[in-house]
Amino acid sequence: MSVNIKKMGSALALTLLSMNMLSVNVSQAATKSAEVAVAAAPAVVEKRTAQQIVTTVCAACHNVDGNSSITLNPKLAGQHPEYIVKQLTNFKEGTRANAIMGGMAAALSSEDMQNLATYFSEQKTTLDVAKTNGHGSIGEKIYRGGIQKTNVPACASCHGATGAGLPKQFPRLSAQHADYNLVQLKAFRTGERANAPMMTAISVKLTDQEMAAVADYMQGLR
Repeated sequence: MSVNIKKMGSALALTLLSMNMLSVNVSQAATKSAEVAVAAAPAVVEKRTAQQIVTTVCAACHNVDGNSSITLNPKLAGQHPEYIVKQLTNFKEGTRANAIMGGMAAALSSEDMQNLATYFSEQKTTLDVAKTNGHGSIGEKIYRGGIQKTNVPACASCHGATGAGLPKQFPRLSAQHADYNLVQLKAFRTGERANAPMMTAISVKLTDQEMAAVADYMQGLR
């Protein structure tokens, strides 16, 4: 039987060409699949430590140790972590209105908030003194005994005799800036701050003079 060498060579060449084309197609498909997988993969977000966030975000207003030198900004040092988390969450959700803090909190994850709260709660609060409302003052009387004629309860009944507050329920008020506390009391009264109904109900019964007196007194608590 005669064999056509020329035809066999052509067939072999076609076979090799087909195999090469198949190899190229498989390689291209694999490359495309890899590109799709990379594109679909979630971006890796670098986690920031509490110290990094404090240094780059919080320190300008609250200082690195949480003892703000600006009296209209609250001291965060020694504050209960649960309270800090609640306020940051409220700022982020918009249930506590503040343009600056709303913007700051928007970039924080729940983990960031918890880490920051723990960090500030572990800092030592710098003590302060009342300017005019010391022992026997109207501020002390309101804080410790309330105002009977207008049914204002004693601040100490929730925030404690020394202003230490109660974890998970009421914030620490001792050594807090009087200017900050006064602004917050007025904000509760007007409804500008509405994330603590109990404080709204109390503040509407206080005059400006009474608010200023009790805010000053709390600044000196320790």
